[in-house]
Amino acid sequence: MTKVTKTDIVDTLYEKTGLERKDIRSFVDLFLDEIKNALISYSTIELRNFGTFEIRVRKGRKKARNPRTGEELSVSPHGIVAFRSGKDLRQQVWKIKTSNVKNNEQGN
Repeated sequence: MTKVTKTDIVDTLYEKTGLERKDIRSFVDLFLDEIKNALISYSTIELRNFGTFEIRVRKGRKKARNPRTGEELSVSPHGIVAFRSGKDLRQQVWKIKTSNVKNNEQGN
């Protein structure tokens, strides 16, 4: 699998639209800030045909373990961001052949 960065997205949008890179970068930053602000205020973000972002609360645990050191520690309840893919995205990803995914992983 390859990694796509925000810069890659800006470059792709630049090639497709011809708009200024700084304007595209500003728009992408504003878009991501809106998603982040909505999540911080416990809102659900639904992007049709793509997916839904939402906040879920994980229970705290008294016996958690640091995987690096093996040290036991307690973890208080905390929020996490969850993503559920939309129907259209889920159907397109479903069609990906596992052999293609394995070949791409070996290339990185």
